[in-house]
Parts: sequence; structure tokens; C-alpha cells
Amino acid sequence: MAHTKSGGSTKLGRDSRSQRLGVKRQHGEKVKVGEILIRQRGTKYSAGTNVVRAGDDSLYAMKAGVVNFKTKKKTNFDGSLRFAKEVSVLSSL
Repeated sequence: MAHTKSGGSTKLGRDSRSQRLGVKRQHGEKVKVGEILIRQRGTKYSAGTNVVRAGDDSLYAMKAGVVNFKTKKKTNFDGSLRFAKEVSVLSSL
């Protein structure tokens, strides 16, 4: 007869992996074509010039250059104003 209880299954230990979201390249950094600038869910940051939004809302550089962040006023559907952050890549000459 066994003297220890069975190891059995436990109900603990099932934590999900983090998604590693956030800003990957800061203002003023040089980037190459196709580099990830921001990983996000939804559109916290919008795409400016030389930046494209992917299917999972991530922002990618379309040209080599320098990252530029700026804040713009945008109008909501109900007419109220909001400040939106726009990311663009300025081509380096």
C-alpha cells in the first residue's frame, strides 16, 4: 500500500505569457525599413508619414529614417476634441 498521496493534477500554475506591448523605438532614433516602432492593441498611437499599421495594430517603418512623435488634435464623432499621438518616420538625407 502506498504511503504518499498521489501527485495528481494541480489547479495552479497556469499564468499566460505577457504580450510585450509598448514603444520599441523612441523619438530621434534611427530605424531601418520594416522595423517595429510600436506594439499595441487598438490605436493608442496613430500612423503618420512613412509608417504603416499592421493587422494587430502594430506600427512599422516603411522607410529608413528618424522616428518622430507629435501630438495632434482630432475630432471625435460626437464633435468633442481629443489629443492623439502620431508616429512618423522622417527620411534621413
